[in-house]
Order: sequence, then structure tokens, then C-alpha cells
Amino acid sequence: MNSSSSTMNEEPDALSVVNQLRDLAADPLNRRAIVQDQGCLPGLILFMDHPNPSVVHSALLALRYLAECRANREKMKGELGMMLSLQNVIQKTTTPGETKLLASEIYDILQASNMADGDSFNEVNSRRRKAQFFLGTTNKRAKTVVLHIDGLDDTSRRNLCEEALLKIKGVISFTFQMAVQRCVVRIRSDLKAEALASAIASTKVMKAQQVVKSESGEEVTVLFYFYI
Repeated sequence: MNSSSSTMNEEPDALSVVNQLRDLAADPLNRRAIVQDQGCLPGLILFMDHPNPSVVHSALLALRYLAECRANREKMKGELGMMLSLQNVIQKTTTPGETKLLASEIYDILQASNMADGDSFNEVNSRRRKAQFFLGTTNKRAKTVVLHIDGLDDTSRRNLCEEALLKIKGVISFTFQMAVQRCVVRIRSDLKAEALASAIASTKVMKAQQVVKSESGEEVTVLFYFYI
């Protein structure tokens, strides 16, 4: 009777495999090769649906490491099932809070991957630790709003902006791209972009314009006017 053989092809095996991938992804020198590999990325996506929460969390840690490499983000975002699996982890009521944070962080990084380069990853990584406000939301039918914020030019202004957005019911998460004075906000579908702009205008030192794509595919800004 070999008890170890009976467990070898169950959860411990999945956990050991995903932990190996996580440890490999922790080394920046391996990140591009892992994403280019035919099997690693699809495997990590499958692990996000695993019944063992430790396997899911370890898979997300590996994906977060891989997303730190900007060159990986477009491929990761386009990988079959990636964004849907991340949304499923976020929306699942049984998902532990820290795992939701991790999945939301990765989702936002990949969602912003086609924006102008900025320091969005570092911003979101530091912000997530203190902003757990969205964990109780169901995250149903979220939409993304891109804001260009005049006056968003230092840490104190960013903190003011954070405080204003945190007060709005329906804001799920947000990331900053300080180099281009932008904020990418995920909100409930019933929340209007005007509410975000109004909150930012209330700081008295910043004002926001929504960035949208025109019919020709070019970026244009939508102005909001408020009486404060």
C-alpha cells in the first residue's frame, strides 16, 4: 500500500507544478521565455479554475510576475481565456480576499497594456495593498474609463485623487499612469464617467477629461463642466 502514489496525481501534483512555474516566473530573466512557451500560459489559465485555492493563488502570483514584463502583456491579454478567467476569480464569492486583489491587479495591468507606457504596474502594486475597498463588490458588468487628469503631477496630487475616487460607490479599482497624467478606472456599468470627473474636480487642484476612441480610432478627450 503506497499512500503517496494515490495522492501523486491529485492536488499536490498540481500545486507542485504551479509552484515551479511561480518560482521560475519570479526570475525576470525567465519571464519572456515562459510566455513564449506553448504550454505554460495556457496551463496557468487552467490553474485559475482549480478547486484548490492554493493552486489558484500560486498561479496568479506567477501571472503577476509575468505581467511585470511589459513585452509580455499584449500576448497575455490576448491568450484564450485569460481575461475571462481573471474575471471569474474576481467575481466568485468563495474567492479569498487576497486572491481577488491579485486577480484584479493582473486584470488592470493587462487591460491597460495598450495604453501609453507609464509606471502603471508600480502604481497599482503599491495601491492594492492599502485599497481593498472593492473586495465586497460583485464586480458584475464592469466597464473601464480612461481619464486624463490635468494637475496629476506628483505623489500628493495622486493621493488626493485616490481619496476622491475611493469615496465613489461603484468604483471597483484604478491604476495610475503618472508619466502621461492618466488614471484607468474600472467601475460598475451603471456609474457614469461624469461622477469620476466631478470627484476629481472637487479637489480644486485637478480636473479630468475622459479619453475615448473616435470612429477613426484616434484618441479624443471629452470635457466635463461643473459648478463647484
